[in-house]
Amino acid sequence: MDEQTDRTLDAVGPRLKQLRLRHGLTLTDLAERTGISASTLSRLEAGLRRPTLEQLLPLARVHGVTLDDLVDAPPTGDPRINLRPIATNDGSTILPLTRRPGGIQAYKFVLPAGADDREPDRRTHEGYDWVFVLNGTLRLVLGDHNLLLRPGEAAEFDTRTPHWFGATSAGPVEFLSLVGKQGERAHVRAAPISAEPGTSGA
Repeated sequence: MDEQTDRTLDAVGPRLKQLRLRHGLTLTDLAERTGISASTLSRLEAGLRRPTLEQLLPLARVHGVTLDDLVDAPPTGDPRINLRPIATNDGSTILPLTRRPGGIQAYKFVLPAGADDREPDRRTHEGYDWVFVLNGTLRLVLGDHNLLLRPGEAAEFDTRTPHWFGATSAGPVEFLSLVGKQGERAHVRAAPISAEPGTSGA
């Protein structure tokens, strides 16, 4: 990782502690809301451990901030949109696609190639997730299910179900994720019904 990425990740700890104290939460409170252990949260705040994407998402959601605001990454891309790619210490890249706190948040993820026999670190938290694979193969461990999703395939699930994302040894994976609070789901419209015989289409 370059120096800018190092500085960005090193600054996450103090920001996490500031947000937690601002909301009057203890480490135990935050652990219950995010599914991240209190000891891990303490190490993150102290800068003794760098966050992974699985940790950043529920933390941003609980604190009511966007992911790019949470890590305060340097602005890049079209300044009218001000999207900020975020690199994590596990080699993943997260690109926030929405700017508003609250409501359904959209992200693009690029995960590096992984080991097929890797033991997943399942997480749980409040919310609902919808994922769509763009390139590569996404390994989704959802409860007792071990799924492989390929380009064009999607999955949706309640994030209170223990889950984990990863790439396979075949190479990196690129996917979109829509994440909302509990009860907020992406609404997918089906194709319009074909016109009945003898009638004209709209």
